Amino acid sequence: MPVIAPVPAARSARIPNQRDGAEDGVAAGTTVDHLTETYRAHYRSLLGLAALLLDDTASCEDVVQEAFIRVHSARKRVRDPEKTLAYLRQTVVNLSRSALRRRILGLKLLSKPMPDMASAEEGAYDQLERDSLIKAMKGLQRRQREVLVLRYFADMTEAQVAETLGISLGSVKAYGSRGIAALRLAMEAPA
Repeated sequence: MPVIAPVPAARSARIPNQRDGAEDGVAAGTTVDHLTETYRAHYRSLLGLAALLLDDTASCEDVVQEAFIRVHSARKRVRDPEKTLAYLRQTVVNLSRSALRRRILGLKLLSKPMPDMASAEEGAYDQLERDSLIKAMKGLQRRQREVLVLRYFADMTEAQVAETLGISLGSVKAYGSRGIAALRLAMEAPA
């Protein structure tokens, strides 16, 4: 949103310094006319200063306009009109720093995407199931346990299990089916 500067009137009269009662012709602050002239003369250079500190044009314009607004509302405190530009520059730098701080804080506070993993509740249920499976496996006959571990946990084929254990293929199938039936009963039984 553009800053609308008032049309400068004729030279404004100097107001006596009321703080110390001196009538020496020193202005009580920067006048609106002086601020308007400063705006016209230095807006682009202040915009360039903000551009060195910030990364987008809209933010730079906002910062410079906000600096002029702040200097305008505090113009009575700027005793020496020659220091108005320095005050504006410092305000632009401070506002740019604040804008960057807000951006960094906003980035830190953005919600981070959750990783693709199970929730704590799912993890607890998985652990309970794993514990009950291990307990049920310990209750099986030795051969049934060996066949099931090699077949389903070691990912071996029935032929590989038969060769590893030194038993027939039919025995592997029999021990496997009886072991699964016993596991099913053990897992369904209340603890």
